[in-house]
Amino acid sequence: MRTSARNTLKGIIETVIDGVVNSEVTLRLESGTAVYAIVTIESARLLGLVPGKVAYALIKSSWVILALADEKITTSARNRLCGVVSRIEKGAVNTEVAIDLGNDNSLVSIITNESQNFLKFSIGSPACALIKASHVLIAVNE
Repeated sequence: MRTSARNTLKGIIETVIDGVVNSEVTLRLESGTAVYAIVTIESARLLGLVPGKVAYALIKSSWVILALADEKITTSARNRLCGVVSRIEKGAVNTEVAIDLGNDNSLVSIITNESQNFLKFSIGSPACALIKASHVLIAVNE
């Protein structure tokens, strides 16, 4: 599987809850962390998403919002994945920040340089990634 999404997290489908149009999928990572995704019922059917199936959460780096780990903020984002900053690469306009989530999982986020200047992330500092469930794509191997 090749994709342009910078973030790929492997897990096991735990639940698929169908609504009228969409399904909420819970993907349990090896670390025990849950990742929530919203997909259409048709997509869930075509992918054969059922509990126990191996699947991947694909997340574009531009969809990952970063927050300081010690911030107690309330958001509508279903996914809050926390770890430590493992890499920072500053560009002309944006900064790429990688967060080590443990268990060989990491997330990359693209934030503005102004955001990096404000948040002051450094290697080893705790950070949390906030991701809307509708920004998580689910993939499976054929």
